[in-house]
Amino acid sequence: MSEERLAQARAWLRQDPDPATRDELAGLITRAAAADEAAVAELDDRFRTRLAFGTAGLRGELGAGSNRMNRVLVAQAAAGFAAYLREKANGGTPTVVIGYDGRRNSRVFATDSAELFAGAGLRAILLPRLLPTPVLAFAVRHLGADAGVMVTASHNPPNDNGYKVYLGGADQGSQIVAPADAEIAAHIQRVADAGPVTALPRATDYETAGEDVVEAYIAATAAVAPAPAGTTGMRWVYTAMHGVGWETLSRIVKDAGYPQPFVVDEQLTPDATFRTVSFPNPEEPGAMDLAFARARRVKADFILANDPDADRLAVAVPDEESPQGWRRLTGNEVGLLLGARAAKAAAGTPGASLACSLVSSPGLGAVAAHHGLDFHETLTGFKWISRAPGIVFGFEEALGYLVNPETVRDKDGVSAAVAILGLAAEARDRGATLTDLLDELGETYGHFASGQVSVRVDDLSIIGDVMLALRSLPPTQIAGRSIASAEDLLQAPQGQPSGDVLRYRLTDGSRVIVRPSGTEPKLKVYIDARAESAQGARDAVAELEAGVRTLLDERS
Repeated sequence: MSEERLAQARAWLRQDPDPATRDELAGLITRAAAADEAAVAELDDRFRTRLAFGTAGLRGELGAGSNRMNRVLVAQAAAGFAAYLREKANGGTPTVVIGYDGRRNSRVFATDSAELFAGAGLRAILLPRLLPTPVLAFAVRHLGADAGVMVTASHNPPNDNGYKVYLGGADQGSQIVAPADAEIAAHIQRVADAGPVTALPRATDYETAGEDVVEAYIAATAAVAPAPAGTTGMRWVYTAMHGVGWETLSRIVKDAGYPQPFVVDEQLTPDATFRTVSFPNPEEPGAMDLAFARARRVKADFILANDPDADRLAVAVPDEESPQGWRRLTGNEVGLLLGARAAKAAAGTPGASLACSLVSSPGLGAVAAHHGLDFHETLTGFKWISRAPGIVFGFEEALGYLVNPETVRDKDGVSAAVAILGLAAEARDRGATLTDLLDELGETYGHFASGQVSVRVDDLSIIGDVMLALRSLPPTQIAGRSIASAEDLLQAPQGQPSGDVLRYRLTDGSRVIVRPSGTEPKLKVYIDARAESAQGARDAVAELEAGVRTLLDERS
């Protein structure tokens, strides 16, 4: 163990206010100083770099060290963000709202931030309790704040946490984008370089928001799709995935006039251990098994599931061909259902647009064209989707939907749930189901299908190696289909979306997109096909998925 690394760790230990991470780090230092190889490697991993602050803010594993989420790192981030806001305020007093979910240390990180913002001379407003991320995004606009911070790691593994940053004013409560991310990161680095966080000024005179903020969100969201007459017989199941969605959603459901759901009791209340799932993400295999079982018992019409911070929504429908009798709809299927709903309402509105990320279904463009609306394809992330000009609806395939842009400029799994309830109720009124609505989409806009191949890695360098191999030795075909054009978005023309993305358009009209995940150690491949029938599109996707796996094996 180098003396420099040990000195770095000891300096961190002296400023750490958290007894748990102090004890953890002290033990590592002792073992590393005694040449314990595992401790040396662990200490090096924790201090060889800083957890990067980017357009998603901070997100990572809890623990001591500059490469982990902890109270020292959060204090540096809060002080750096405060300095950025003061600089932009030109002598004014910026207002920042702070929210938090039910993960480990979320409330501690939020309270630390509130005290540091107040100590830096900002007006700091802490939300009254753990709440969904969309409530924080709403509060930034509702309170006219200059910024917002949400302490959450969304659907990440149980031992992760994060720090998501929003800007008000001209940014309308959207997540940060460049150049703000780099400017904030520079301020954070200056704080870290200046000395220990124990020297940072703190104050306890921050405000705690009243229930009126939550009630305003509930009223605005219930208004997204008030229940039509005749919904009393609708049977549905809901799970909060051990997160914070249920309290808020249940009140909205009541106010909007829908019947309360049958709930998955084991997953209904916040639980930072996420004890019934191996991975708290509705997209992951097994995550919705308890919801499927509950739905079978009560003979439900459909299932709705939020992720732990309730900014995403999963929808499942009965499916006799599925082993469990239920099938989770893809994010693209739900996105097209909600996109068609929004397009019908906005038809004829000058400048109104639909937007989705470039890896989401091109079917949304067909919906927009059918209704005479503008269409925007953006980089992945709602920080980009929410900024689309004239947006009335936006989505991305990872179960994120923006259905209420006048109140929340971010994905919102609660308002999306209300919109789905409205669609289900309207369909039920004419003897149809959500599955029937999907069939009708194909008949109206064309039959689209999508698939995804994800490769999770322990070593992030593997992803870089695969992307380099694909660039160095470009494929000429996938699953026997010739590639008509290949685009490297690292070299995109000015004004076009750019990023570490490879996009292949095939001669049969299919599309394959390869990119590293922005939030997880994964390489993701997105596949889209259009055909004369729904089955034809699904068959094309299945063949392309097999071809993609072969291609990745060849390049890895």
